Amino acid sequence: MSDYIIATSSTADLPRTWLDAHGVPFISYSFTINDQPAVDDCREESRRAIYAGMRKGDLLKTSQINEFAYYDFFEGLLKTGQDVLFLDMSEKMSVSFENCRRAAEKIRAEFPERQLIVMDTRCISGGLGLLVQHCVALRESGKSLAEVVAWGEENKLKIAHRFTVDDLNYLKRGGRVSNAAALVGSMLSIKPVLYVPDEGTLNVAKKVRGRKGALKTILDGVLHDLSAVDCTGRDMLILNADCLADAEYIRDGVREAHPEFGEISISSLGVVIGAHCGPGLLAIFYLCNSRQPE
Repeated sequence: MSDYIIATSSTADLPRTWLDAHGVPFISYSFTINDQPAVDDCREESRRAIYAGMRKGDLLKTSQINEFAYYDFFEGLLKTGQDVLFLDMSEKMSVSFENCRRAAEKIRAEFPERQLIVMDTRCISGGLGLLVQHCVALRESGKSLAEVVAWGEENKLKIAHRFTVDDLNYLKRGGRVSNAAALVGSMLSIKPVLYVPDEGTLNVAKKVRGRKGALKTILDGVLHDLSAVDCTGRDMLILNADCLADAEYIRDGVREAHPEFGEISISSLGVVIGAHCGPGLLAIFYLCNSRQPE
């Protein structure tokens, strides 16, 4: 048995089947659907049902994880007698991160003989998921906790995040665009192409006309990044919020340009980021040399 645990949150947006198969504990974010409470269970069928409901007008609101919930989660892990590496989404994108930090400080005092490492991953959604997958693979290959942490710190900023959204009104509700920008953008069919820079925020790289234009811009950016690396055996996560055909377009474009590429998995986007960006959000994550806006 490994002498340490790698844990994460539901916002890693990994499928529940993968998390269970690799023994990765996760703490769940909660949310409401039309004011009815729910918990992010990371199940593919739950995600698909939620996005289908949003297409019909369901309103989602997410909640932060409080300090007590983190404390309880960490306590359960440390009671196993193992050290813990906890990977959560970027501090600058998570209002829960400070609660996590405070809980970790308190629980360390209760378990002074154990290590609890909380990494600011500077990643979100499937970028966090990809980081978790690589760290778990290293653990399963026999790497020590120190070696896994070192790899994570060295490579976390090499995980590219590229997004596009279909409906600016969701970004408007979250305060990321103004009412006027959302109105004009919708009238002109403007689609933002977003990325995550080294700071771990979510920024706009470009604004293009039409969904097809946004998808082509994303694919061009992906292929530009991949042209500078050896693609043999690399893996990619493509997450979609009820837009499977668009995810397949990106996958097929990468496969055509780089038949030597490794696994390209497609699954449903997690609930938390989807609640803020809406159905039609498409996100692509992969390892490259550095994060670039275009």
